[in-house]
Amino acid sequence: MDGSEHLILTKAPFGKTCAIEKTLDVIGTKWTFLILHDLLIEGTMRFSDILKSMDGISPKTLALRLRELEHHGLLTRTVYPEVPPRVEYTLTEKGKQLEGVFIEMKRFGLGLIDQH
Repeated sequence: MDGSEHLILTKAPFGKTCAIEKTLDVIGTKWTFLILHDLLIEGTMRFSDILKSMDGISPKTLALRLRELEHHGLLTRTVYPEVPPRVEYTLTEKGKQLEGVFIEMKRFGLGLIDQH
């Protein structure tokens, strides 16, 4: 699938993985969504910048979440041969495909805020 097909919501056939469930498995863990959000807005970020923008995340958890996102092909990790080492994280094209999901969630959230 290249994303251009018209899709409707259906249940996955018995014994098959639900595409929405799989998506939530990848991006639904604590902090992951916020990391993706920051990378969508900022583009490329260093580990320390992501850490600063996530109030309350531990460096260990951030490193784990970044490794998971890299494993799923949503971001790339670039290490520059400098002293001290510089490491940057950038969303892949696959990761950037999530922008529409974030926009729709923002639209929905704004509707919730406007109700009050």
